[in-house]
Amino acid sequence: QIQLVESGGGLVQPGGSLRLSCAASGSISSSDTMGWYRQAPGKQRELVAEMQRAVRTNYADSVNGRFTISRNYAENTVYLQMNGLKPEDTAVYYCLLRRGLQVYWGQGTQVTVSS
Repeated sequence: QIQLVESGGGLVQPGGSLRLSCAASGSISSSDTMGWYRQAPGKQRELVAEMQRAVRTNYADSVNGRFTISRNYAENTVYLQMNGLKPEDTAVYYCLLRRGLQVYWGQGTQVTVSS
């Protein structure tokens, strides 16, 4: 049973930074894709960033250059460093693990960017 637990969300002013963490438990493989999605009120869940193995990352255009995804394979943890936050980044952020056609989600962590 794979479980994902996010942490690190909160309230931050525009221009500020936050670091999200997602701890994965269960049978985790280094070949699993891990990443972050977000869902704002009234909108569909969307990709923020994904990491396949250690060399292939994919970012949404809206966060490219501001957010950085990283992974600690020894601790089965994926991080999202978010800099230069904007009000439009406000959303619930979900951690994802993908293994072939199987997808696992965390419970989500709220990020609110407001002055």
